[in-house]
Amino acid sequence: MSSPRPEPEPQDDLPTAVAPQLRALRRRASLTLESAARAAGLSPAHLSRLETGQRQPSLPMLLALARVYGTTVSELLGETVAERDAVVRAADMEATAAGGWTYWQAGAPGRGMQALRVHVPHGSQGDIVRVHPGEEWLYVIEGRLRLRLGDTTHLLAPGDSAHFDSLTPHRIAAQDPDGVELLFVHTLLQSPTATLCLGPTTGDRS
Repeated sequence: MSSPRPEPEPQDDLPTAVAPQLRALRRRASLTLESAARAAGLSPAHLSRLETGQRQPSLPMLLALARVYGTTVSELLGETVAERDAVVRAADMEATAAGGWTYWQAGAPGRGMQALRVHVPHGSQGDIVRVHPGEEWLYVIEGRLRLRLGDTTHLLAPGDSAHFDSLTPHRIAAQDPDGVELLFVHTLLQSPTATLCLGPTTGDRS
């Protein structure tokens, strides 16, 4: 497993409800601070700071914790939906910023998959590799995406898509200065004890 990520600078663009929600969901999953942190690729001290509001999680961290807890990013953020409607209207999608990313919930909570529309700025996550159970599907709306799957790098243009097993080490980065906009769908882990690694890589970043 990759070593824990360096702690990012605090961010003020996430709801104040995130910290207690993170603690509540960890306890609901019957995970200790140490086991949850290990599964998400964080140090226990870092996760403790997230749960007390001393640090704000980036979007990759939210995705990691959502998988570990078997839930969605929207639930981690304390967002609630009165009814689980099959249709999500564009006017109802509220932008959330995290770790330099901007994303919009494009699907209903409580499903076996989570759908997001994501804007990845240039230079974001180019040095982060992810490995975890499940599947991911992404579709490039605007800009060009550099996708690393294992030892192979793919350059995706608007209209291109990728569907891959998330156990394949993978990382994404925006190729162009204006960033890249994606549709992103991933399966949620049903077991809170499943392992997920998310951390910085070394060496080639091409």
